[in-house]
Amino acid sequence: MFHIGVVGHTIEGAADFVRGIATYGQRAMSDYQHPEFSLNCVAMGESLDAMRRGDLDEFRSLLSLSTRRLRAGGADFFACPDNTAHLALEAYGPDLALPGLHIADVVVNEAHRLGHDTIGLLGTTWVMDSDMYRRRCEARGIATLVPEPGDATTLHGIILDELVVGSFSAEARDEVLAIIGRLADKGCSAVALACTELSLLVPPAVSPVPLLNSTRLLAQAAVDTAVGKHPLPDWRGGHD
Repeated sequence: MFHIGVVGHTIEGAADFVRGIATYGQRAMSDYQHPEFSLNCVAMGESLDAMRRGDLDEFRSLLSLSTRRLRAGGADFFACPDNTAHLALEAYGPDLALPGLHIADVVVNEAHRLGHDTIGLLGTTWVMDSDMYRRRCEARGIATLVPEPGDATTLHGIILDELVVGSFSAEARDEVLAIIGRLADKGCSAVALACTELSLLVPPAVSPVPLLNSTRLLAQAAVDTAVGKHPLPDWRGGHD
């Protein structure tokens, strides 16, 4: 059994990821059981300014510190339930002390397994403007759609001003559902919730298309790795 290191970044996302470890762990093992895990969560306020300045080196340095602390606590690999943080994790910079799972790999693998040929992508503008998901989708023959600029700005504001601080309003849900509907109208067969907290706002039952929940897909992958269903990852950041 391997020990999961959780590199947290936002409290709401990290908490939902930990709940996922408990849920999937019990299914994979037995009642009241789950793989051992440790959480290190540097406050988002420590990295947000660096992200706004596009300073991925500084952001990665904070995440690297988390991996060192987790390794010292006995973790064998890490999983980071934050899509934006993976922009820094996959950039070149300070060494990561542990191998890790990449959240975009997990989501795109699932989209491919389910046979989707076009997916919508929802997340911060940093994620949606990057090629982090697009290049992985292209390698699997999957097209990606992102919201129009106005919708992207609205979504970014909802994420940073509301979701990451624990506010999940009906108004925000309606806004995001409308954005999903417009992506569906353009031809996507599923939408990747490439922001940890979006799955807490929009339940699958109300979405016009299937949702790829990056938080819970990563939690399942982490449990599968911890119990030996998948091999330990060897990814330690840097571009593919």
